[in-house]
Amino acid sequence: MTDMKARLKFSKIGSMRFIGHLDVMRYFQKAFRRAEIEVSYSKGFSPHQLMSFASPLGIGLSSDAEYLDVTLEKSDSQEEMIERINAVMNDEITVKDFTILDDEAKPSMAMLSACDYVICIKPDKDNPLTDDAFAKEAVRKIKEAEKIEILKKTKRSEKVVDIKPNIYHIENDMDAFKNETKNDYGSLELDTAFYKPVFYCQLTAGSVVNIKPELVLEAMAKMNGFEYNTLDYQIHRLEMYADKTAKKGEVHLLYSETPCSLVPLSEFGKQEMA
Repeated sequence: MTDMKARLKFSKIGSMRFIGHLDVMRYFQKAFRRAEIEVSYSKGFSPHQLMSFASPLGIGLSSDAEYLDVTLEKSDSQEEMIERINAVMNDEITVKDFTILDDEAKPSMAMLSACDYVICIKPDKDNPLTDDAFAKEAVRKIKEAEKIEILKKTKRSEKVVDIKPNIYHIENDMDAFKNETKNDYGSLELDTAFYKPVFYCQLTAGSVVNIKPELVLEAMAKMNGFEYNTLDYQIHRLEMYADKTAKKGEVHLLYSETPCSLVPLSEFGKQEMA
């Protein structure tokens, strides 16, 4: 029997946004067993289900588009697989898409090139971005800046980087953002009546260059003279993309000599059906 690769797209909202990556992985392992999904296991003394995630969310962030790659021994139809898995899940993590991949398809994390986000203000926060005119001016400054230098910290080091080339799109308005990204996100899992959307952005992501939306917020606060408080914001991921033009280790920008050509991870590597 030949194993097959599959890619799941799922949302993560509500209290589940406070669950860390390892617990989400265990959650899916148990869900697959409850749903009697025939997942392939590694060989050796400690067999484990063959699965991997694309750039897991930080604690507290929510999402409409998280991706999980899994190797299966066999699969039912797309609709049946989604129904079977969701039947054993809670309402705050929901599988939205199930795709069988080509045998040669690379892991989603290896192909990740960009992510879309909506940045919202939490209720009852005294933040100047709640004022529409102020928020529009703040986004305009980001769009027109030649450089946006910010201190980027990692586990091993910290350095000043210019994140301007890595902000592919940024808009206050959802419709304008859809036009820029050529993507219709449909109805969001995020409650935008509770969380006030301030702006939408598309940023470089992946193992080579990874620009978090917190860096954009930090730069925006610095440019507009207010204090950045991470607890003021709800960050919600809208989509994750692969770049059709990039090879391993490459990062193509929108306006570089070889511009990026972004495709949602759910579509990239998809098996062509006969």
